[in-house]
Amino acid sequence: MFARKQVAMPTAESAPKGRPTPILSPDAEHYLFSQPLNPPYPAGHEVAIFGLGCFWGAERLFWELGDGIWITAAGYAGGYTPNPTYEEVCSGGTGHTEIVVVVFDPKAISYDTLLKTFWEAHDPTQGFRQGNDIGTQYRSAIYTTTPEQQAAAGASRKAYEEAIAGKGYGPITTEIRPAGPIYLAEGYHQQYLAKVPHGYCGLAGTGVACPKPASAS
Repeated sequence: MFARKQVAMPTAESAPKGRPTPILSPDAEHYLFSQPLNPPYPAGHEVAIFGLGCFWGAERLFWELGDGIWITAAGYAGGYTPNPTYEEVCSGGTGHTEIVVVVFDPKAISYDTLLKTFWEAHDPTQGFRQGNDIGTQYRSAIYTTTPEQQAAAGASRKAYEEAIAGKGYGPITTEIRPAGPIYLAEGYHQQYLAKVPHGYCGLAGTGVACPKPASAS
């Protein structure tokens, strides 16, 4: 009864011009952890960036991992518009996807644990959508901040693609590349499901566990 929504990545030329000023207040703090959301972050910590659909439920997955997580934050990445608004991202015109920034202590929690959480929480074969959420802003993505993260992400993708293929799933469409500019989202999006416990969460995984890559030590 309804026409299928057509989605495609915009170009840098067609994207909104954005703004020089960040959308999120510079003194914003994590609603649960009371730590600053904006950098700089503590020495010895790493930054991981994941896109797996609507960032409300995705962010909760990572803060619930507990020990070793310094902060989580909702944001936008992978597009063209500097400091985009939520409305601009949802228009499909900026090229950004909704992401979660995870600042973590690798001595307390491994990047492999974060990757396992990422793969198992959504269907990474859907292209520009997650379930009923359709648009380029819902695409699956891993943006890496170190060469080690890039290698680990690629190895985990290969392992998970083999695992889900056995259950009838097609190729993984997850975008994996070094991180470009990351823009934190408006304050009302931050830790949304801690503030609104019964709010919307559209995440649905494949039900397939993520195996440890054969190349992993």
